[in-house]
Amino acid sequence: MLETLTFRDAVELAVVERDGFVESRHAGAAVVLTPDGEIAARYGDADALILPRSSLKPLQAVACLTAGASLTGEQLALGTASHSGTDRHADTVREILAAGGLTEDDLACPPAWPSDAATRTDMIADHAEQARIRMNCSGKHALMLRACVATGWPTRGYLDPSHPLQVHIREVVERLVGEKIAHTAVDGCGAPVHAITLTGLARGIHRIGTASERSPFALHRVAGTLVRAVRENPWTVAGPGESDTIAIETLGVFAKGGAEGVMVMVAPNGATVALKMLDGSGRAATIVAALLLARASALDDGDVARLAEALPLSVLGGGQPVGAIRPAPGL
Repeated sequence: MLETLTFRDAVELAVVERDGFVESRHAGAAVVLTPDGEIAARYGDADALILPRSSLKPLQAVACLTAGASLTGEQLALGTASHSGTDRHADTVREILAAGGLTEDDLACPPAWPSDAATRTDMIADHAEQARIRMNCSGKHALMLRACVATGWPTRGYLDPSHPLQVHIREVVERLVGEKIAHTAVDGCGAPVHAITLTGLARGIHRIGTASERSPFALHRVAGTLVRAVRENPWTVAGPGESDTIAIETLGVFAKGGAEGVMVMVAPNGATVALKMLDGSGRAATIVAALLLARASALDDGDVARLAEALPLSVLGGGQPVGAIRPAPGL
């Protein structure tokens, strides 16, 4: 059976401190690339296989664009999202679907409650039910459906790994990461998710994050357009109070977290980090990624400190802050 890195291959990336006592530790692996795409630093086994989960969405989105999906602005940014299901998110997904002659019934992601607490409370008060459009991956699914419509591929069965869309996505992912996919599993939303190395993920995200909209190559042009759309519409990729949105707003980075403790981040100068928390917790992933970019002189230490203040990193005791989740001292 294929598997990700082991405890022996991991290093300490973050600690949880309560009143001067280190209560918990997060171990994992990370890789940092220079603006030119060269490896600047490794922490743990950066060549271990991982399932990128939602950190794969930017690569999947680029593949959908090269298949003919034509979206711009906030609609395009939402195609990379793990959104919190607010009314604004849901309305934008409906717009994406409607422009392709599609409806919510065409979505194959499972019904869900929004993760945004206020929206969920309002829906329950209105006796509403879980809905596919509120599922955090509905933007990605809408983009996939638009690619099918644009290319003439069937919209039914679009999540099957043998469907032409998924075959195309697989080929584009391999091209971007520079390696063959080692394994394909089913993500939480039902879409295929591909096992690649952590370094391969970093390379793929770096290629997207540094792409130019003026490139002579279509793949680079659409990637550059995608990155600009995300940076201009940070609310789309997560939501109010969510880590990805906060990081983009605070640092101007291109950031995308994934389930099970995966995080990718591209600084404005193109330096890139990809990391995986071995225990699957993502609570420290954003601040660790930002710190590693600061250590590579790609982000300002003061800006990273402001990010730490904005993120939900406080450890509470009796309702008051008594500690914090912090990057490991060894970093």
